[in-house]
Amino acid sequence: MASSEALTTTGYIKHHLQNLTFGQHPDGTWGIAHGAAEAKAMGFWAIHLDTMFWSVFLGALFIWVFRKAAVKASAGVPSGLLNFVEWVVEFVDDNVRGSFSHKNDLVAPLALTLFVWVLLMNTMDLVPVDWLPELAKLMGIEYMKVVPTTDPNATFGMALGVFVLTVFYSIKVKGIGGFTAELTMQPFAAKNPILKILFLPANFFLEFVSLVSKPVSLSLRLFGNLFAGEMIFILIALLFSGGAVLFIAGGVLQWAWAVFHILIVLLQAFIFMTLTIVYLEMAHSHH
Repeated sequence: MASSEALTTTGYIKHHLQNLTFGQHPDGTWGIAHGAAEAKAMGFWAIHLDTMFWSVFLGALFIWVFRKAAVKASAGVPSGLLNFVEWVVEFVDDNVRGSFSHKNDLVAPLALTLFVWVLLMNTMDLVPVDWLPELAKLMGIEYMKVVPTTDPNATFGMALGVFVLTVFYSIKVKGIGGFTAELTMQPFAAKNPILKILFLPANFFLEFVSLVSKPVSLSLRLFGNLFAGEMIFILIALLFSGGAVLFIAGGVLQWAWAVFHILIVLLQAFIFMTLTIVYLEMAHSHH
């Protein structure tokens, strides 16, 4: 951690919650932010380099492992890696078949990518909080957050991608007229033309809020659960500097929370995948 923050509990927490941010300084120069104030001053277009690095690295790891298994696939008895990959693919495929009733060759690969990618990013939360940041510090990197899903920029980015696909297929399958009708002709319906017109504003408001809430809830659910888990790990890590008794208590609590957090890591990846499938199912369905 930064030397100025090393002696305070607040400084320790702030340091572990600070992203490695690159952007434009108020004087017009570009560079790395040295603290939360500088990162905030960089504005909307600042880039979290640690989030970008770990998300791309884990995505590349996913592609490499699954490609390696695909290349080695044969009609004989599968190896351990191939057996695991087949199990993951079958698990995702069963969920797609159970929740998606239409024909779209994109949905299953998308669900597989989101599930494994989010799972890998979530799993980084099980790495002890000081290991990788301290290693980065030895390399001259002041800040390093290693869990991309604790950054709302990453979760909102994925959720917006799902949202764009949802709107795209809603318009492609139902047409502009059908998509517009979904936003204006429900939930309040009437046979009287005058009442239909009167219901249009209320229907549009309710359906528009429902539509926009999908990416917001999808992203905030993932971010909130992983951020809370990371915060608990950070608070537990503070116990290790409080003497022998607190050191032992911290070790027990860290182990217990890590075991429980495995469920959260898996569950949040599964929920993100499942909601994506459900949203695409709704986009393909006519009301």
